[in-house]
Amino acid sequence: MDAKVAKKVPVVEGLFTWPAEKPQLIGTRCRTCGSVFFPKKVACNNPACHEKKVEDVLLGTRGKLYSFTIQYYPPPPPFRYSEPFTPYGIGLVELPEGVRIAGILTTGDLNEIKIGMDVELVVDKLYEDEEGNEVVTYKFRPVK
Repeated sequence: MDAKVAKKVPVVEGLFTWPAEKPQLIGTRCRTCGSVFFPKKVACNNPACHEKKVEDVLLGTRGKLYSFTIQYYPPPPPFRYSEPFTPYGIGLVELPEGVRIAGILTTGDLNEIKIGMDVELVVDKLYEDEEGNEVVTYKFRPVK
C-alpha cells in the first residue's frame, strides 16, 4: 500500500523562488527607468516610461515595516487560513529596491509589531489543501 507523501507547494507559482534554501520574492525591474514591481509584470507600469521593457529580478529578503493592521477575523472565501483561526498582522514592507510589498507578519505577540521595525522574508505554511499538502506563502517576521 502506497501512502501519499505530503509536500510543500507554493500558494501561487512564481511569487517567490521555491524550493529554495533562502527564498526570495520574484519581481520585475524596468530596463529603461529602473522601476521595480511586485508581483512580476509583463511591462513597466510607470506612466512616464515609454520603453516598457522589464526583466525578472530577485528582491531583497530584509526590509522595514512601513505600515500594518491586525486581521481579527478569518478571511472570506476563496482565501484560506489554517484552523483554528488566530488574529495576525498584515504589513506593508519597504524593501531596499524601493518597492512596498503587503504580506502576513509572523510574530508570537501582536504587540511586538511596530512601524519602522526590521523584518525579513520567510516562507511558511498558509493552510493544508485537500490532498494534505502544506500550501506555503511568503511572510515577514521581525528581525531579532
